[in-house]
This record gives sequence, structure tokens and C-alpha cells, in this order.
Amino acid sequence: MTEERFDHLRWPFFGDTDRTAAAGIEGWARRELPRIASDNQGDVESMVRSIAASLGAGGLLPAAQAELPSCRHLCLVREVLAYHNPLADFAFAMQGLGSAPLMLAGDKRVRERFLPSAGRGEAVTAFAISEADAGSDVAAITTTARRDGDDWILNGEKTWISNGGLAGWYVVLARTGEAPGSRGLTLFVVEAAAEGFDCVERIETMSPHPLGRLRFENCLIPDVQRIGEPGQGFKISMRVLDLFRPSVAAAALGFARRAFDEVLAHVKARTLFGTTLGELQMTQAAIAAMATDIDAAALLTYRAAWSNDTSGERNSLPSAMAKWNATESAQRVIDRALQLFGARGLVTGHIVERLYRDVRALRIYEGSSEIQQLVIARSVLGRA
Repeated sequence: MTEERFDHLRWPFFGDTDRTAAAGIEGWARRELPRIASDNQGDVESMVRSIAASLGAGGLLPAAQAELPSCRHLCLVREVLAYHNPLADFAFAMQGLGSAPLMLAGDKRVRERFLPSAGRGEAVTAFAISEADAGSDVAAITTTARRDGDDWILNGEKTWISNGGLAGWYVVLARTGEAPGSRGLTLFVVEAAAEGFDCVERIETMSPHPLGRLRFENCLIPDVQRIGEPGQGFKISMRVLDLFRPSVAAAALGFARRAFDEVLAHVKARTLFGTTLGELQMTQAAIAAMATDIDAAALLTYRAAWSNDTSGERNSLPSAMAKWNATESAQRVIDRALQLFGARGLVTGHIVERLYRDVRALRIYEGSSEIQQLVIARSVLGRA
């Protein structure tokens, strides 16, 4: 892989296995994504299903592996997919988030029942934590699960759930009451066909993704579909998010690199005032800022991924730094790219216009920029 876009694979964070994985997912994206887009003609849900199925057929989904991939692997895959197509990144990330709790803490029965179909991309998965009044504050969750013999009965609502209404099964975090706050939460697998479960609203967003509001009304779940011990749901969920948070930074990096490549081609070809746009000093200042933002974000992202893979400890500080910096930097890069394209960058369907909408959510989900700043500050103050 000789493209400048992959220069960072020479950094000491990576080995030959990582470089091979990046080349493989790049080849898949170039080969499969144009065909999938042509077959589905902008139908978002069909696109997500097709992408998951194609990734599964190629053995590229996390659940297709014997164990969870490294954080570096997740980041490399998401960076490449985000560069080519935001829905490809979305589909891969959600298959990972839905499968990871089972891979980390599910017993043999629940893994054998649910993971094979997720690994093949036949079942789309979802990770249902957020509620109307419990987003960043997970300890405020009010969805309940109470014992009923060998079963559990779930009641409550979840919202802003990616793949809501599309997933074949959901990993759901509910309050079981073993202790106050975050220590009284447990994870369950809820099948889409379960009695008492429904997706009651599809939520439309500025960057189209399957998103929904879920309702549980006396929804009966067998104990065999519990993930981990009662009261351990928050701990398991945080392990999953610690693993995947650097990959959000990597997705932002993929968006930024795509915008940067588009704008480099544009400013070298666009002529005005007897020269090219790229020869103007103000343009060069913008290009310098964009290039520096991208490299800084890449360094923080892959430092966090490397630390996650090698430290054996919780990775909250470098992950928060990477997620905050990379998503904010990507927003700046794409905003500058749109400015350099001028009016054509505002046209619906233009690649930079699409990226401008796609990148915005990354500063909010899996911990907003403000939450990342709190994590960073508290960690630094705690060390002082």
C-alpha cells in the first residue's frame, strides 16, 4: 500500500498483521461498496443489511473472529470504511458493538446462539443503552428488569438506538437493582420478535442512519439471554465502549482524509485570478492547518488504540483525548474543505456536503466532546 493516505502504517504502533488487514479492507471497500450502492439505490436500511452481509461473507466482522479484534484493527477498519462510505463504517461499528458484550461476557449458550448469525452478517445487531434522560449519565437508566422465576420481565424505553427497528437482536442495559446507580444494571439479549418488544418510532437525522426508539412492555426474556452476572452490566458496557471509543476517532479521521483528498484535487485544478486556487496563500494556510489537524488526530487515535491493546488497564484518558481531538479536528477539516469548494460544496449530494453532515454526530455519540473533556480533566487532576 503506497498511497500517502496509508503513510501512518509505517508508524511503530503497527505490525505486518495490521498492514495486511488495512490492505484487505481497502480492497473490499473498492470492490464491494460501488456494487452495493448501485444495488440499493440510496435505501439506507437495505444498504446497511447488504454491507453487513458482504462484510460477513468476507469474514471481516468482529463476531466472525475467534476473539475480539485488537483496538488497532477496529480503528484501521473504521478509518478505511469511513473514508469510502459512512454507512459502511456504521454497519461495521454496530455489528461490533452488538457482538462485543457477548464475546466478552456471554456464556457458551448465548454466544453459540447469537454470534454465528452476527458474524455472517445475516443478523444486524444493536447496543441499546441510551434513554431520553440517560445518555451520558448511564447510571440514570430507568428501564427495569425484574426476576420472574427463570425469566426476566423488562419494562421501559430506549431511544437514539442505532439499528432500531432493523436489528434482529439487541443488547439491552436494564436496571435490576442489585445496588444503587451503575452497580445495579444488567445486560440482556432481546430478540426483535420477542413478545412485549417494539420499535415504536423511527428517528430521522441530518445524516441518514437507521435510528429508533424502543419500548419494552412486560417483555419476557429467559435468563439464558442474560450477559454476565446480575449487576455487572455497567462494567461490561464500559469495557466495550473503552475498546470502541478510539475507533470513533478513527472514523472521524477517515472522514477528514476523504475531505482533504477531495479538496487537494480541487484547489490544484480550480483556476481564478490567473492562477490556481492552490497557489493562493490563504488557501495554503488552510491546507497547512488541515494537514496538521489530520496528523495530530491520527497520532492521538493510534496512540490510544496501541495503549488499549498493550497496557492491560482501562484506557480512558488516551481514548478520551483521541475521541475529542479527532472528532473536533475532522469537523474543522471538513468545514475548511467546504469553504474552499465554495457554492458547489453546498449542493446536496456533493461529497463534501455529505461529509459535513456525516461528521457532526461523531462529536456527540459514545460520549460528547464535553464529556470527553470532563474525563480528561478529572484524570489529569486525579494524577496531580
